[in-house]
Amino acid sequence: MPLKLFKRGEIWHYRGTVAGRRIRGTTETADKARAQRITAEREGREWTRHLDGPGAALTFADAAIAYRQAGRPTRFLDRVEDHWKETPVRDITEKALKRAAIKLYPTAGPATRNRQVIVPTQAVINHCADEEWCPRLRVKRFKVETRIKEPATLAWCRAFAASASPHLGALCLFMFGTGARVGEAVALTWDDVDLAARTVRIRQTKVGAERIAHLPPALLAALSNIPSNRKLEDLVFKYVSRESVRQVWDAAIKRAAIRKLSPHSCRHGFATTMLHNKVDVKTVAQLGGWKDVATLVKTYAHAMSDLTVTDVLFGTILTQPEIDKAVNN
Repeated sequence: MPLKLFKRGEIWHYRGTVAGRRIRGTTETADKARAQRITAEREGREWTRHLDGPGAALTFADAAIAYRQAGRPTRFLDRVEDHWKETPVRDITEKALKRAAIKLYPTAGPATRNRQVIVPTQAVINHCADEEWCPRLRVKRFKVETRIKEPATLAWCRAFAASASPHLGALCLFMFGTGARVGEAVALTWDDVDLAARTVRIRQTKVGAERIAHLPPALLAALSNIPSNRKLEDLVFKYVSRESVRQVWDAAIKRAAIRKLSPHSCRHGFATTMLHNKVDVKTVAQLGGWKDVATLVKTYAHAMSDLTVTDVLFGTILTQPEIDKAVNN
């Protein structure tokens, strides 16, 4: 049965069977003539796909469906899908992809454009390439300048928490105490928390996995003091997204009269504090949810930049003021 148009509200949709494959979708238009053209084009692509192979008429929308069905990570994929829609994969070149990144995030930096446009688009297309439906897409990413980011300290987090609401203060301490990313922290529900066992399950959105984190006494107390009826499905920190956190984060910093740091600085503080306390880098990577040790070392090499660390070469842990005092005496 060829594709037939039908209305749902004001918008025309299509459904039917083409070359033995059931097809349905939306034309995203209320104009019937335009809807008929879109439907005819979709039907034509399906016949081309049937006769010449899946790659001949592969669109990004179809590629994304296959990618999702394979259970691949879908972080940032929604906005990318909305942009490319029915664009043929063959038309998504390196230049086209970079233009799309700039269009979607005109005020963002290169790291955001790489992470939220280039990476998910490339992942979808290269998944289909692995299925031999299309060529692989190779993209030289936007150049990102490496900047040393200041990590949060325990003293900073305590000062922040003292001037924040119980939810926000606990969120800050949670990110510092577990190394959780802000997106992972705000997604936490009470079903993920086991106060009796002093553990919490963190869904690692960036690497598509989960890890169990320990709750030190101070963090356990902070979570226990959050006003809540603690229904399993309730969000622990009450914030629905990282954007909603930013609306109140800077205000708490201003009240506390402390240095302005981002929520992600708490994750930096986790790594820095652990490394300074001689916890081996492999353990820090595992506990903090870094994919590999190389990523941790590359990002946090500055964490051990204290020049006085060379004192250990001479078997001493004297601080500079103690040295000055000894010399003067």
